[in-house]
Order: sequence, then C-alpha cells, then structure tokens
Amino acid sequence: MSDPASLSLDEQRWQLVLGREATHDGQFVYAVQTTGIYCRPSCPSRRPKRSNVEFFETGLVARAAGFRPCRRCLPDEVDARKQAVAQVQHLLETVEPPPALAQLAQAVGLSPFHLQRVFKAMTGTSPKQYALALRGERLKQRLREGTSVTSAQYDAGHASSRTLYDRATDQLGMPPKSYQAGGTGQTIAHVTVESVLGPMLVAATTRGLVAVRFGTAEHLLQELLDEYPHATFIQGGAPLGEYVTAIGQHLEGRSPHLDLPRDVAETAFQQRVWSALQRIPPGETRSYTQVAETIGAPTAVRAVARACASNPVALVVPCHRVLRQGGALGGYRWGVERKRTLLERERVEAASRA
Repeated sequence: MSDPASLSLDEQRWQLVLGREATHDGQFVYAVQTTGIYCRPSCPSRRPKRSNVEFFETGLVARAAGFRPCRRCLPDEVDARKQAVAQVQHLLETVEPPPALAQLAQAVGLSPFHLQRVFKAMTGTSPKQYALALRGERLKQRLREGTSVTSAQYDAGHASSRTLYDRATDQLGMPPKSYQAGGTGQTIAHVTVESVLGPMLVAATTRGLVAVRFGTAEHLLQELLDEYPHATFIQGGAPLGEYVTAIGQHLEGRSPHLDLPRDVAETAFQQRVWSALQRIPPGETRSYTQVAETIGAPTAVRAVARACASNPVALVVPCHRVLRQGGALGGYRWGVERKRTLLERERVEAASRA
C-alpha cells in the first residue's frame, strides 16, 4: 500500500503538471506508463490520464526505471542546468576569493553568457549578486560572534573598507559597528498611532524607515526593542513625523504612491523583488509567479514569497498586492484580514480615480 504522504505529494505534483507550471521544472519529472516517456512539468504535450502517471525526483531515476526523455520538452536539459547551478553555488560558497564569471563558466562547461542566464533564471540573482549576498551573511555572522569590524571585514571577503561601506554592496542596512552591537550608536525614532488597520508602529533612523508594522501597541514596540536591543529610542522627532503623515494620507486614499527611504537590511534579490512590488499600481495585484517573471527569475517563486514575507516596512513595500496563483489571498505578515481590507480599499479608490 502506498504511503499517504507520498500520495499527497504526488497529487500536488499532478496539479502542477495540469497547470504546466514551469517554475517547478527541474524539481521533478513525470513519466507516462503507456508511452514510456518522462517529461518536465511544463511540457506542452497533451496531458495523459492520471492513472498512467508516475513521478520521479530526477530524470536519472526515471531512466533507471525504464523511461526515456521526451524529445519535445527535453527534461534532461533542465537537470543538467540544475546541476551546473548547484556546482556554481558550491564554488561561490567555498572558494576565496569568489571565482569570476568566466572561471565559473569554464568549470561547468558553459559560456559566461549562458551561465549568467541559467543561474539568474534558477536562483533569481546573478552569480555576482549571489557572491555579494554570501559575503554579507559572512560579515553578519562574524559581527554577531563579536569579531572586530576590521577582522570581520577581511574574514567575510572584503578587500578594503571601501566595499564594506559601499551602499551598492552593503547588506546590513546600517553601519557594521551598529549592526554588531544590536543597534548601538543608532538613534531610532518611533511612534505608534491608530490607523484604519488598527495600531501602526512607524520607526526610522536619519537614513530612512526601519519598520512599518501593524498589531497590538505593546507587542509592536517590544518587537522593535528585541530587534535593536542596544539602540537609543526616542518618541517622535524628525523626519518621523513626515513619514507618518505620508503613510496616513496613503491609507486614506489621498496619496496612491509611497516613495519613502528605507534603512533596512536587504539583499540584492530582496531589492529586486521589493522594487517590483512598488511598481504594482494601487488597485491591482500580481501572483508570486508573475513577480518572479517580472524580475527575470521565473523559477524563483518560493524565493519571491520569502522576500515578501520578510518585508519589514508594510505599505512602503506593498507586499499585500501579491496573491497566490488563482487569486487566493495567501499569507500576510500583519494578518490576512488586514490584507483583504487593504486590497478592497485600494480597488475602491482606484475605481473612483478612473
């Protein structure tokens, strides 16, 4: 008798096959018993009967079971690309300094142009951006361990302090010493106000917003204190008042677009996702798949969902405008009902402006 958990997974995969979900190409293949052929989920061929279908983790396993690859969708090419990307990720994670694109391409037998395209399609970022994100994570880890900024800088792979403090490559969102010390040296202005969505906390440094959150007043402030335990907190102050006014006008429908500075830790991939979200017009929505396609990373749907869930500045980065495939609301960091309310208000306001 088949294991129920396996049946559940197979049924999920069958739905992906029926939907020809290209975002899952390379994650599994399906084989048709009557033809002896296995395909990728997005194969354009006519769908077989469910009773004739088996699922395999890879084309290699399907071939071992006696099936041959489809000549139309070429599933083994996806496996080969997946292996190449995994090899490049391993090199970027283990070799110091990170190999250049040409060296990576030579190692996996692809041209630099082809590798760049394949890597970006499968991970949502370029090899260079991936290496920068790894460097940022190493720096954070060393700083959290109490290593001096200078030592952490070189341990993480920074050749000089110039790249450490360059906003184009900085993954911290605040100076390294401040991050290391839980916000020490940083002054964070904050205020909790009542909004149409309930209590709203807005917090900012002189560089920009660090938080726009909804919830209960006491929990909102405690979360902020936990995140920056050694920062200096002040109630109100400039430029916080301007931010609160702008967000309030936005919630009331008087200002459709918010363009406010942020001072948060964001990776290169998060920057791309959040920028794409800011381009979604009020009153409209996109699916996670559509956002992934917009940023040129159609297979990075899960990564897009994680970037939405990690957004610390509600409304400023409008992650509430992203829905599941088929229109289901999906999750929302500040509550699904708030998401429903926001979307409904935006639809009404957009219709009134039309």
